[in-house]
Amino acid sequence: MPKPSIRDCLSALLLASLASLSCATPAAKSGASAQAAASSGAGLPPLLDRELLFGNPEIIGAQLSPDGAWMSFLKPFEGTRNIWVKRAGDPFDKARPLSADKKRPISRHFWSRDSKYVLFVQDQGGDENFNVFAVDPAAPAAADGKVPEARKITDAKGARAEIYEAPKRKPSVLFVGLNDRDARWHDLYEVEIATGKRTLVRKNDERFTNYVFDLDGTLRLAERSTEKGDTEILRIDATGAKKVYGCGVLESCSAVKFHKDGKHAYLVTSAGAADLQRLELLDVNSGATELVESDPSGRVDLLWPIFSASTDELVGTSYEDERLRFYWRDQSWAADHGVLAKKFPGRDALVQSETADGRSWLVTVSADVEPGEVYLFDRQTQASSLQYRIRERLPREALAKVVAIRYPSSDGLEIPAYLTLPVGVEPKGLPLIVLPHGGPWSRTDWGYFGQPQFLANRGYAVLQPNFRGSTGYGKKFLDAGNRQWGDKMQDDLTWGVKYLVAQGTADAKRVGIMGVSYGGYATLAGVTFTPGLYAGAVAIVAPSNLLTLLATIPPYWEAVRIVFQTRMGDPSTEEGKAQLARQSPLTHASLITTPLMVVQGANDPRVKQAEADQIVVALRDRHYPVAYLLAPDEGHGFARPVNNMALFAAAERFLARYLGGRYQEEMTPEVAQRLKEITVDPATVKPGKSAAAP
Repeated sequence: MPKPSIRDCLSALLLASLASLSCATPAAKSGASAQAAASSGAGLPPLLDRELLFGNPEIIGAQLSPDGAWMSFLKPFEGTRNIWVKRAGDPFDKARPLSADKKRPISRHFWSRDSKYVLFVQDQGGDENFNVFAVDPAAPAAADGKVPEARKITDAKGARAEIYEAPKRKPSVLFVGLNDRDARWHDLYEVEIATGKRTLVRKNDERFTNYVFDLDGTLRLAERSTEKGDTEILRIDATGAKKVYGCGVLESCSAVKFHKDGKHAYLVTSAGAADLQRLELLDVNSGATELVESDPSGRVDLLWPIFSASTDELVGTSYEDERLRFYWRDQSWAADHGVLAKKFPGRDALVQSETADGRSWLVTVSADVEPGEVYLFDRQTQASSLQYRIRERLPREALAKVVAIRYPSSDGLEIPAYLTLPVGVEPKGLPLIVLPHGGPWSRTDWGYFGQPQFLANRGYAVLQPNFRGSTGYGKKFLDAGNRQWGDKMQDDLTWGVKYLVAQGTADAKRVGIMGVSYGGYATLAGVTFTPGLYAGAVAIVAPSNLLTLLATIPPYWEAVRIVFQTRMGDPSTEEGKAQLARQSPLTHASLITTPLMVVQGANDPRVKQAEADQIVVALRDRHYPVAYLLAPDEGHGFARPVNNMALFAAAERFLARYLGGRYQEEMTPEVAQRLKEITVDPATVKPGKSAAAP
């Protein structure tokens, strides 16, 4: 498995009472009452408690220190997911907490190159204004007697830190971008991890979006977004900055790592006539490129090149087709991965952490019905020892298989998708949930994911389409989604429903849709533009008005503003404005007849709260009931487990009422209280001024 870059890893997805929730939604259809839904699970496995799927995992996200002496991981501390550490050879019960955030789970962390510090990023309530923190794993507890001090080494106020590089040969520093001077662009700083002292390396008045360093930690390349939305890669040296490569607004290109010779850099690019994204080697002096590899099967984009932490050599490549595929260039990596593949057939073995000498791997072995088993693999002895199981209490036998399917859309374009069918029942005449992914310029993968497993356990078939505009399938498939929000992109969902109904898998009268971000938009578009198709819908952090969405994107997305306008529609032209208005569910809210639940994070910097408020107001003002959940401590998607469990407690009862699936009636007092707090009476909503819980 390709290890994402540090920047990728760190830049960083409801009940006044059960009675009042029922009163907040339209009248039930087709007699699919909650009582019938609760008793319709013959043959299904027992209901999985929401806690097992959406509560705090016992242990997750382990990382080896580069020297192999430590293992860090994420685990709840005083009810919130925090960082823990132990000596590599110690049992997990000997671990100690390194952080004690009580408000928001820590999602990722990594080690400094010299193994002296654990580093992590954190924002406030989902506002995405990240700061970088460092903590010494060997330091004694601070004055409160619980955890060592975690120092905020970037100390950006109302700004966002981006980590660009942790140089191997300069292990005491990080190269970090900060947009505290100009919110649109990140200036480049060298930051001392031990002290937080920062030194300006480059003031960003040139629309730079990324900085690339050679293996000595010297800045050699920078990526720039032009006024037209194109990408330029420039060589940085004593003479200034000179363009050596570029790609158009509808293409992608990025330098991911320098070659050991210091003269070339590896590029992941889709520039030019070729359809698929590929790996090339760029001569940083001449700008000449040579192909390293494109998909040997000719089917999908390159996912990521894989480099050895110990040698910096390119050892393999990966591709996400219906399943993950690897191609190994290093024989030792091929042999060792082969050992793991043989030991764990049918599963994906992903190297998630590696010691600096390359001897020890921390490997996650996962599948559609296996959230993950984490093993320590010794490459010399070939021994693998189980460290922990992700969501250990979740019964694997109750999980549902995920299969890849393909079907034609309205214009004949073949749509790749994944279908999850509930365990223990015949796949005929099932209630169906369409679960479109966010982005929209991303994709759904095969594997274990909580939402489809949750829904399948409740008795639903779950369709996850990689509609046109999804990434990974080449430029033609991606570009087929241009300016097609609510149109052909929506057809790709609609025709998926038609396909499963025609196959006899789905009951046409019991189809629902639920999604997050773009998936939330697709949910609103589904109930607006195909009002007779869906019997229930849950829209989470969903844009309702494409014009206001584009007008309020975060300032640090300035580099991709033209990409949005090119792929979505240009609001600066009359034609583009008319198109975006037509494709906005809010414009046609009077067409909605499907029971709808709207879910929003109050601090969302991408899809503002107003997007939820305005669709709720539009439905309320036509006296059409709508359920509304608003979390004051969340952003673009819910991170806190208690909020997620409250959301899905409300959503599953809502869907059961209208589609006939099962639901878990009981909930903990904490979840019940939280659901009461975040349930909003639509009568109190004024655009931009909803009453959020404390």
